Amino acid sequence: MSATLIAEIGSNHNGDLERCLELIRASAVARFAAVKFQVFRVDGLFAPEALAAKPELRARQAWEFPIDFLSPIREECDATGLDLGATPFDLWAVSELEPFVDFLKVASYELLWHRLIEECAATGKPLVLSTGMATLDEVSAAVAVAKAAGSRDLTLLHCVSAYPAPPEDANLAAMATLREAFDVPVGWSDHTGSPTVVARAIDRWEAAQVELHVDLDTDGYEAGPHCWRPTDVAELVERSLQDAPAGPGRGPDDIETIDGDGEKRPLPSELPDRPWRADPEDGLRPLRATRATLTT
Repeated sequence: MSATLIAEIGSNHNGDLERCLELIRASAVARFAAVKFQVFRVDGLFAPEALAAKPELRARQAWEFPIDFLSPIREECDATGLDLGATPFDLWAVSELEPFVDFLKVASYELLWHRLIEECAATGKPLVLSTGMATLDEVSAAVAVAKAAGSRDLTLLHCVSAYPAPPEDANLAAMATLREAFDVPVGWSDHTGSPTVVARAIDRWEAAQVELHVDLDTDGYEAGPHCWRPTDVAELVERSLQDAPAGPGRGPDDIETIDGDGEKRPLPSELPDRPWRADPEDGLRPLRATRATLTT
């Protein structure tokens, strides 16, 4: 397998340090090269209007990453030979993460918030930009901001920001579009849970990185069909990816459908979430125009 595998632990740590460490150890056994966590606070993620209109969003406070986990997690990554990455969802998180992480990532929902990209790029750490829901013009603007802020080690991840993402929406050929447009490494952030899609992203579209959401079991806070167990990933690595079956409910076997037409654009399954991206002005979700439509 030529792609660098990143284990997106996200919020499947469940706020439990031992579970974090167990996920790191399991990811090492599964031959991941890195693990990654997401760092946010609900009050800094959603606008007050959104929290008032959708009080259920407060439940995501349980998903928050405890900052005091960083030091023991760093030690475990060093012991297991894994790189450590993180996705900051607010400006304060960048400075908290900088002493501990090997790389930073800006999530698809925050791609329009250029101030966050600037802060991440200014650290000098390798930077990954996820491009789910984005148009090519939106990606171009984000790349320009990152480079202007000093990013010299930039990777783009094509993904479909639906959980789970239908494999027929994968449009893997967009990876070639991004590579040609920006002359940077391009990878695949998988939300399909499909070995066929992952295999195709690596073997046909030469993904430089592949990010897989991982969970130890089905008890993670964000567990779902888009999550992989490390044991499943180990099996994927062991066998020939060209022959990897789609598995029950994880098709399609139609490679042309998986490849798509290569146009970098929002896919049908992403359209409902586009208005819920972070606003370019204050970095809060959803966009200001969407906030104006919310009612309590």
